[in-house]
Amino acid sequence: MNETQQDTLTNTNMIYTSLNPIKRITFFIFLVLITATISAQKRIKLDGVVAVVGKNVVLHSDIDKYKLELEQSGESVASLSSCQILEQMMEQKLLAHHAVVDSLVANEKSVLPNVDRKIDYFKQQLGSEEKVVALYGFDNIDDLKKELTRIEIESSLIGQMRQSITSKVEVTPEEVRNYFNSLETQNELPEFTTEVKLAQIVRNVEASEEEVEKVLTKLNKIKDEVEEGANMKMKALLYSDDPGVTQNGGLYSITRDSPFVKEFKDAAFSIDEGQVSEPFKSDFGYHIVKVEKVKGQTIDVRHVLIQPKISDNEKLMVKNKLDSISSEIKKGTLTFEEAVIKYSHDKKSSKNRGVILNPFSNESTFRLSGEQFMRAFPSLHGKIFNLNEGEMTEVFYDETREGEKMFKLVLVKEKMEGHKAEFAKDYVKIQNLALSKKRQEVVEEWVEEKIVDTYIKISEDYKNCEFKTNFKKNK
Repeated sequence: MNETQQDTLTNTNMIYTSLNPIKRITFFIFLVLITATISAQKRIKLDGVVAVVGKNVVLHSDIDKYKLELEQSGESVASLSSCQILEQMMEQKLLAHHAVVDSLVANEKSVLPNVDRKIDYFKQQLGSEEKVVALYGFDNIDDLKKELTRIEIESSLIGQMRQSITSKVEVTPEEVRNYFNSLETQNELPEFTTEVKLAQIVRNVEASEEEVEKVLTKLNKIKDEVEEGANMKMKALLYSDDPGVTQNGGLYSITRDSPFVKEFKDAAFSIDEGQVSEPFKSDFGYHIVKVEKVKGQTIDVRHVLIQPKISDNEKLMVKNKLDSISSEIKKGTLTFEEAVIKYSHDKKSSKNRGVILNPFSNESTFRLSGEQFMRAFPSLHGKIFNLNEGEMTEVFYDETREGEKMFKLVLVKEKMEGHKAEFAKDYVKIQNLALSKKRQEVVEEWVEEKIVDTYIKISEDYKNCEFKTNFKKNK
């Protein structure tokens, strides 16, 4: 494994550990599918078929790749045998096979937005498109996209099949009670860590009109020079504030469904190949865009981004304003929710009375010491760790990944201390655990039934495996 691949795998591990359990499973399946598929693409003659399920195959290298992904995601593989891993993979292949048999539909058009979002997400986390391509061993991003599209189609079919199997599964209050009692009897009640619900008031720090005018003048000059024959890539390298410019020279391949801000796509798709847009504003700053090449529904665009400079005096004015708002709240002359409605610049949380949503689960609570919270809000964890319910932070400065600058005031709206599961207090969580267990049991029953009328062949190397499910079709 080369240095780039090692660095990228380390970052992939960081992504995985930041997700909640449900999204972690989805993310993990995605990684397993891609690595297994790429193994198949690069297999040599010695990489034989381990198992066939319907029309789907599992290769020797798929088993090794599955183990590698487990290790990279922080899971222990010491207790998992190759037989157990193969069984899990055969279950996925069985679901995919019967999704096709049952005429469930997933096509390229339906999964392309998801493919683009995943590639963009990995690019943000790993630093560049090149690192993503290097990790999975492809020559270029187009080949990787084609493979991801195929993988996403299979993943979608698997998800649809699971949903079809478990759509009518429910748990009664009695089943929830029995599930809780069984955990209690076995001394296996889960420990729930401290959770918080947070609300915020955000005041953005804006550049002065003079600074904005200076940026627009600069962009218009670059636009004129490019139209007169100057190299757009060189201009991006010299002047762009896009952090990825050193890797890609300001170049992106996008479709209308790509996860770029609306202003960027509107500008790019409003001009023809070879043209340069007028300067426009987004949350990232001010841009000009040049369409380098049109390839069907995809266009290659290169941009220059310039972020206006903000003076210390402008920052101080915003901080003083938020300090004044904080004082009013503490005096009782203004409630926190009233201040959110009247003063907060954050559109997302303002619609929710200032409540901050967990970006990984879209829930309103966070595990205070969880990886999700610390990765999503690295500057906030230390500020609220020792606060009690109803207390606020001091006003503090923050910046987004996109370069937006702001001051924040955060309220600990609710705080639920860590504790061992209690039936009444944690009923909804226990209900979800019971439902998840019952759904898995239903899937396992379905697997047992479908094995009977599905073509399954297992290589001699794995004939001695003891599977939980009757994949060997023993009489």
